[in-house]
Amino acid sequence: MVRVPINILVVDDEEDFVEMFSLRLEEMGEIVKGVNSGQECLDVLESTDVDVVILDIKMPGMDGIETLREIKRRRPITEVILLTGHGTTDTAVEGMKLGAFDYLNKPADFKDLMEKLEGARKRKAEQEERIRKAESRSLMRRSGNLF
Repeated sequence: MVRVPINILVVDDEEDFVEMFSLRLEEMGEIVKGVNSGQECLDVLESTDVDVVILDIKMPGMDGIETLREIKRRRPITEVILLTGHGTTDTAVEGMKLGAFDYLNKPADFKDLMEKLEGARKRKAEQEERIRKAESRSLMRRSGNLF
């Protein structure tokens, strides 16, 4: 079976972390873009289809929770994995209530991250499939082929 790469956006104010983390993900065959702020993240999402955002919670300016809210408002099925180094577990749980797929403590174990990425990819694919089926049923109803 051919493995399709995940389109990932890494968002963290630590430039070295973003660069190294992105390189590691690219070595695993993923398509990765890295940015250093919540606003840059939102700018990228305006023009780029992203499957999963890996988002640091603690950033200057627009923090990760605020960024998550805006991601989910603009792109509800884009999955988000939160990274918490400075934040508390309570903050990460708040993020999950707002729609994040999951969270990891920094420094994140790369194997754990890859498992969470695969879970996020599957959930996004399932959501897209449900949307396609609903749209198909709607079209069939409008055309008179389904009651």
